[in-house]
Amino acid sequence: MKIVLFLHELALGGTTVNAIELATVLRDAHGCDVILFAPRGPMLELVTRSRLRYVEAPAADMHPCPARMKALRALVRSERPALVYVWETWALMDAYCAVHVPMRVPILLTDMQMHVARLLPRAVPTTFGTPELVEKARAGGSRNVSLLLPPIDVLANAPGIHVPAQARANFGVTANETLVVIVSRLVHSMKGESLHHAIDAVAALGRDFPIRLLIVGDGLAREELISRATAINADLQREAISLPGALLDPGPAYAAADIVVGMGSSAIRAMAYGKPVVVVGESGFAATLTPETAPTFLHQGFFGRGNGESDAERLLYEIRGLMESPERRDLLGKFSSQLVRTHFCLDVVARQLKLLCNAAATARPRFIDVMFDCFRTGAIYLRERRFLWRVGPSIEIPLLDAVASASPPKHASVKGSC
Repeated sequence: MKIVLFLHELALGGTTVNAIELATVLRDAHGCDVILFAPRGPMLELVTRSRLRYVEAPAADMHPCPARMKALRALVRSERPALVYVWETWALMDAYCAVHVPMRVPILLTDMQMHVARLLPRAVPTTFGTPELVEKARAGGSRNVSLLLPPIDVLANAPGIHVPAQARANFGVTANETLVVIVSRLVHSMKGESLHHAIDAVAALGRDFPIRLLIVGDGLAREELISRATAINADLQREAISLPGALLDPGPAYAAADIVVGMGSSAIRAMAYGKPVVVVGESGFAATLTPETAPTFLHQGFFGRGNGESDAERLLYEIRGLMESPERRDLLGKFSSQLVRTHFCLDVVARQLKLLCNAAATARPRFIDVMFDCFRTGAIYLRERRFLWRVGPSIEIPLLDAVASASPPKHASVKGSC
């Protein structure tokens, strides 16, 4: 099967890694001819390293983007793929208008956002990364939705891949320091609150504990975070907070960590390295991954919304609890590693994706359903007009209204094996 994988951008981030790794396994293990269509970006190095066929897409400054639609149509005409596999909602608008509706080319969408965008066409086969989002999409009227968990290469991300002592030394961390690591895009939307709360927690704990915070990443909020870190380091009279920048492979940072604070694929990747994880989100949310909290996270995703607290007290409490018990950290790290191997193994997720690609490529939606989606999506587009804003790479604006606001999750487990 020939597949065009259409990515909105090749920005540094966990979901971009997910897409590239899945494409590589589809090619190597399932015989697919995968062509990656995306604008140039920092992750192009990983694409090259993976030896994926790459066709450069025009960078988009609005959606739908006429230049990108034209380039995609030309690619589809020359390659004649069985499927255009679209990664994230921004790219969907271009693919839907360029090749799905006028050319009736089958498409499959994977959306790893933390909400269900109301604008999504309901008849387009779509995957979400959590059972909770699948339920919300179905409740909102989507007819062809499936669960596709964020995949982790458990061979390339595992305890022992990097030597922790050497990794710590490379980051300038001493043996007596308790190292808290965050690997994240440094942006205000969604990520900013927890980044500031982590800095606040270190400022409070740093007077009594040899705590060290390593924030790996880059983005629009970087200078602001560096300014705060510099002030706190001066107050504590030591380098308690470091921001070394973005790493194409953040594996050494995970390996060096005693505790990881994160959300989404960053939290899952830390788990693969056998690290205890404090999952963060918005509105003051912070909770340690434990056997008791795992069912909730497996259902809602490794992200949460708190009760609106604007301070770092909850995160501080979780970090302090892990700092004071190395034995608990060790037990939770082993639990994390096993959880990843059971539920998020790359090979298992790729096998599921291949089945979804087969189904999407052979599906022929009814003309009336396609027309209904066109009118509905077009009406929301015109009313919201958010896609008419200029949206460069990694812009920090919301992706339309969610189908429903987050509600307290039900507990559920997700079965799988590796």
